[in-house]
Amino acid sequence: MTVDEAKLNDLLGRFVVDVGGSFQAIGAILGDRLGLYRALLAVMPATPADVAEEAGVHERYMKEWLAAQAAGGYVTYDPESERFSLTEEQAFVLADPSGMQAAAAFLIPLAAASNLDRITEAIHSGEGFPWHAHDARLFEGTERFFRPGYVANLASSWIPALDGVEDKLRAGARVADVGCGHGSSTILLASSYPASEIVGFDYHAPSVEQARKRAVDAGLADRASFEVASAADFPGEGYDLVAIFDALHDMPDPLAAARHVRETLADGGTFLLVEPYANDRLEDNLNPVGRLYYGASTVICVAHSMMEEPRTALGAQAVEARLAELLNEAGFRHVRRATETPFNLVLEARP
Repeated sequence: MTVDEAKLNDLLGRFVVDVGGSFQAIGAILGDRLGLYRALLAVMPATPADVAEEAGVHERYMKEWLAAQAAGGYVTYDPESERFSLTEEQAFVLADPSGMQAAAAFLIPLAAASNLDRITEAIHSGEGFPWHAHDARLFEGTERFFRPGYVANLASSWIPALDGVEDKLRAGARVADVGCGHGSSTILLASSYPASEIVGFDYHAPSVEQARKRAVDAGLADRASFEVASAADFPGEGYDLVAIFDALHDMPDPLAAARHVRETLADGGTFLLVEPYANDRLEDNLNPVGRLYYGASTVICVAHSMMEEPRTALGAQAVEARLAELLNEAGFRHVRRATETPFNLVLEARP
C-alpha cells in the first residue's frame, strides 16, 4: 500500500480539528452553564480576571477557557490590548438569551456519549436503543437546538405556506402537536394563535411534565395542554391541523403514525410534517449539515427506530421522495413541499 503523504496529512488535520472540536463542545457547554458568554458580553473587552469576577468563577480557569474559545472562533481576542470580546454574531449565537443559544446543541452528542457502551452493543447486535433511555441532557439539548428554528419560522413562514391553515388558526382551530417533547412548538403555536386549542402529545412522560411546566411559566396553560400518548394512538379527532416536528423519522412505525394522523383529521384538515433537510442523493448530503444529521441519526434516530417492529429506521436524512411515498401509503393523496430552510423540509399533506 502506497500512502500519499499530502492526503494523509490532510486527513490527520481533519482529526485534529474534530478532536479539538470535541473539547470545544465541552467548553461551550461550560460557557452556557456557568454563564461565561453572558459574563464576557457584560464586561467586554475583558481580561480573564474581568470575566471570572463577573461570572463568579476562578480566574485561572478563565485564562484557559477564553484562549480555547478564541482558538475555536467562538470569542475574539485582541493581541494589542490582550482582551477578549464577542462580535455581534458571536453574541447572538452564544450569549443572547433570546438568540440561538447554540452551545446547548452540544448536549446532544454529550448525552449520547454517556451511553456509548450500550449503543455500541445495540449496533453490534442489531437491536435498538430507545429515546427514553438516554441521559436527560439529550432532551434539553434537542429542545434548545430546534427551538430557535421554530421561533424564527413556524408562525412567520411555515404556517403561512400551508393552504388555508393560517386563517383557520386565527379563527380558532383544533391542533395536535405529536412528539412535542418539551413543548416548544406547542407553546409557540398557542402563543401565536390565541383563538386555537393546541394539544401536545409525547410518549415520554418526563418530557410531558416539563412541557406542562413551560406552559404554566409562559402563562399559556389555558391554551396549550399536554398528554402522554404515542403517535400511533394519541386521542381525539376532528383536528384541523396535526403537526409532527422533527420526530417522524425516529419512530419504529412511522406509517402507523401517519395513518393515525389521517384518521384524526377533520374534513379539510392538514398534516404538517417538518423533517430534517436532505437532498435526494446521498452525495449531495455529504456536507456539514449532512454530517450533523447522519451522525445524530446513527446513535439516536435509527437506534430508537430499531426498538420495535417494523423497525422502519427512516433516519434523519429520509429524503422527500421517501417521505412522500410513506404519506401516500398512509392515505394522503396530496403531498407537497410547502417550504424549506437549510435545516428543515416542510411538507403539507392532505387526504
